[in-house]
Parts: sequence; C-alpha cells; structure tokens
Amino acid sequence: MSTNISSLTKKEDFKSLLKGKKKSNKYLTIFFKKIAGKNNRKLNISFVTKKKIGNAVKRNKIKRRLRNIMHNATKKIHINLNYCYLVIAKETSINCNYNDFKEIIFKDLEKIK
Repeated sequence: MSTNISSLTKKEDFKSLLKGKKKSNKYLTIFFKKIAGKNNRKLNISFVTKKKIGNAVKRNKIKRRLRNIMHNATKKIHINLNYCYLVIAKETSINCNYNDFKEIIFKDLEKIK
C-alpha cells in the first residue's frame, strides 16, 4: 500500500517533535511524537541535514536518499502513521553504503510502535 508523504512546515511542530521520543543510530536520529491536528492517513515526515555535513550538493544527496528510502518503506514495512517524524542526518551518512543505510532505517522504523 502506497502512502502519501507530507512534510512538516510549522516551527511549532519541529519544536514539539524535538521534545518527543527519539531513536538514534550511527547514521541518523529519528524524533517522533503524536501531534494533534495532523492527518493520520499521510506520513508526516521531514528531513534535516546540518551544514556541518558538507556543501549543498552533499546535503541534498542525503535528503534524496532519505526520501527514496521512505517511499520504499511505506510500501514494504508497516509505519505508524499516528506519529509525526523528524529525521536528522549525521555526518557519517554521506559516506555510507545505500543498502546498509536502508536496512538500518527499516529496522529503526519497525521498532517504533
């Protein structure tokens, strides 16, 4: 089943997500929390890459990979749509293998219930 993916836009949503629960690994940190007023039929997720990672080309490459992985994840694994997600990439994510990156993200998303 394919799910629509929408991005968070409000500053308040980002601040409240940072106060929620988190799941970390060596490539990224996933913050998740239930936010009132969000559509539960869509996957509410945003991707953040810090300037410390590199120039715009490298940061956009990581975000493109993450978006692609999330599209695959909505088709292959069960993701809890009651939560809103904020994914913050770490510096190690630029040099990682795509398949390893994908497997680790899938494992972390399956743990979130």
